[in-house]
Amino acid sequence: MKKLKLYLDASAIGYLDEKSSQNDMYDMLSLWESIKNSKYEIVLSEITLDEINANKNTEKVNALIQYLAEITYDIIQIDDEANRIAGLVKSNGLLISDKHQNDRLHIGCAIVAGCDVLVSYNFKHLVNVRTIKGVRGIASLSGYNSLDIMTPAMFVEEGDS
Repeated sequence: MKKLKLYLDASAIGYLDEKSSQNDMYDMLSLWESIKNSKYEIVLSEITLDEINANKNTEKVNALIQYLAEITYDIIQIDDEANRIAGLVKSNGLLISDKHQNDRLHIGCAIVAGCDVLVSYNFKHLVNVRTIKGVRGIASLSGYNSLDIMTPAMFVEEGDS
């Protein structure tokens, strides 16, 4: 069986060291163990890395960089096609504010990279029914495979807790 290809945004990676939310941190750490054991193929974008490095808490940045050193991942660059898909997200009435440009680019990068799932804890903008349904439609109409958007909790299997 083919491994699922996961795109991780900065919010998901950030929960590897989010002591203020123990349950969510546990779920991300559980997914991380599966990633370390090569259960999934992982994709990040330069946006993900930029967002991690932009965090003002240098201790957290250092911790997340150490976590990233534990896994193998591909980095997708923002190209014309990722920008085009991001533009389609906006033109279809999703994430229309300029402040959501990175969220649109996460979606564009994940779709262009052929990811099965975009993993995020961004409930307000990404992990919600309207965005998920809209992104599935955009991917399909653009000739790409469907992209699901899920939280790390959706990867916790029976026996993991």
